[in-house]
Amino acid sequence: MHGSRISTYARRGLAAVVAAGSLLTVLTTATPASAGSGSAPVGGSKVVCTSEQPGLAPALSQDIADALHGREGASALAIYDRRTRTHCEFKAGAHFDSASVVKVTVLAALLRQAEEAHRKLTPHEVKLTTAMITKSDNKATTELWRRIRPAGVQHFLSLAGMRHTVPGPHGAWGLTQITAGDQLTLMRLLTTDSPVLKAASRGYALGLMHRVVPDQRWGVPAGAPGSATVHVKNGWLPRKTDGWRVNSVGAFNGSGNDYGMAVLSTGNHTMDDGVATVERAARVIHRDLTP
Repeated sequence: MHGSRISTYARRGLAAVVAAGSLLTVLTTATPASAGSGSAPVGGSKVVCTSEQPGLAPALSQDIADALHGREGASALAIYDRRTRTHCEFKAGAHFDSASVVKVTVLAALLRQAEEAHRKLTPHEVKLTTAMITKSDNKATTELWRRIRPAGVQHFLSLAGMRHTVPGPHGAWGLTQITAGDQLTLMRLLTTDSPVLKAASRGYALGLMHRVVPDQRWGVPAGAPGSATVHVKNGWLPRKTDGWRVNSVGAFNGSGNDYGMAVLSTGNHTMDDGVATVERAARVIHRDLTP
């Protein structure tokens, strides 16, 4: 299923774009220049993919559609792969309750504030951020949310180009409204040289996402190649209406891998149902993107 790797010319061209300082355009471009495209229906919507690798876009769009077909509730996803210049979307602009995936945004907003103040994180902030990401600690998140304040979170969102994310009201960070597209923008930002976050800040965030405790490493890592370094953050939240929200975002790099994905879901009868939806999509994405 996999054709030749991206050409040397294309790699140099992308490097030149980054070197020229056009990073935010690269981060937020919805559909990169492609050699091919494909789409496949799921319910009343379509999975749409573009790719520089011949044949990949139609195959990937159909495989994702097959994985999501018949699942209960609603879902959305977005993926990128820098190696093949592939991009896929399915309802990437639809809003979902964030649950705990917003904690990566909270961390990034704190890191941006620290950079602007020309300081390092305090030992207490290191303790809080470590608990928030690796263990999904809610108390630590609430304390950090209060420190950063909604205005600080919004400041980061604006800088990052996450224009469709709305911070949760009245301190309810888990009800932040997110989109798969914006979550993918965040994964791109954390894995690319960026004026928004310095290399040390990005490395710190990715390091915590790599150290998530074993029982929370479900979701988008399902089916990831053993050669990839996995960075993940999950979120899960039951509500009286629309059942369980189950979300998962991640980035995968090292050994030639350089891609990321965001898969969101709501209306699941149980948490396990939501995890299954996310992992069905993740497995075909990993399979199709990796040699």
